[in-house]
Amino acid sequence: MNDEFNATYLTFSGHVELHRFRFLYFLVMFIVYVLILCSNSIILCIIWIHKSLHEPMYIFIAALLLNSILFSTNIYPKLLIDFLSDKQVITHSHCVFQFFAYYSLGGSEFLLLSAMAYDRYVSICKPLQYPVIMRKSTVSVLLLLAWLLPVLQLMLPVLISNDLQLCRFTLTGIFCNNAIYNLFCVTSRTLSIYGMFALLSTVLLPMLFILFTYARILIISYQSSRDVRKKAAQTCLPHLLVLMSISCLSSYDIIKARLQFYFPSTARLIMTLQLIIYHPLFNPIIYGIKMKEISKHLKKLLCEGKLN
Repeated sequence: MNDEFNATYLTFSGHVELHRFRFLYFLVMFIVYVLILCSNSIILCIIWIHKSLHEPMYIFIAALLLNSILFSTNIYPKLLIDFLSDKQVITHSHCVFQFFAYYSLGGSEFLLLSAMAYDRYVSICKPLQYPVIMRKSTVSVLLLLAWLLPVLQLMLPVLISNDLQLCRFTLTGIFCNNAIYNLFCVTSRTLSIYGMFALLSTVLLPMLFILFTYARILIISYQSSRDVRKKAAQTCLPHLLVLMSISCLSSYDIIKARLQFYFPSTARLIMTLQLIIYHPLFNPIIYGIKMKEISKHLKKLLCEGKLN
């Protein structure tokens, strides 16, 4: 590659044995992507169609599923193209956009889970005030903040990154994430400090808020009647399972970036694939099975399909 090409394009080096297994990689990831789109879209449509599900809890679930679709669409099309290409390259501007979308949608996931935790807290602990607190305007504001805050937070590092000179042009991964910071000639102290602030505000604080909220729900439901405990278990368990899933997978991305651990290429590929496979598939499975109302409509839809 000439200097002009190097200045514009970046190369991915995270693929393992791609020359031998490119068609297998492509087939598996294509099937996974179709499953992610279909499973999330089906439950999203069920919530959209049935007016009985037009409640704050289900609206937040729909937003979470939409977030998973957008998250996957940011990664999979380019990944599938790379599997069939001789060279796994990406333009710098496209890489920055993929990085921006990856972390803004990831941050939105935690903020949406925080909104869902608040909704469950008000529903279980303050049932008489629930219609007043969780009005349509409140839900709209929470959704707007969940998607807008991570976008605004990431604008500064993206603008700073565009002004930094690149000295390396090979990314140790299969898509653009925080590994892009290793390409700069000089490590930006401002970016490092701001990154810690963004991590605190979009991941750690929402996680603490969620854990505190569900702890309060647990304490209050334990002191209440059996029906309240049953309601708390039915509606809160799926959210906690989703939180555990995204938290465990995000930990790898954070540890790898902050502590600069060395991972063998195969182990790094496996962990990276888990980030983009498990969680987008986990959401619709959990909410489709564990949420009683969604499960009921889903079973009805499947039964109608069999009869036809």
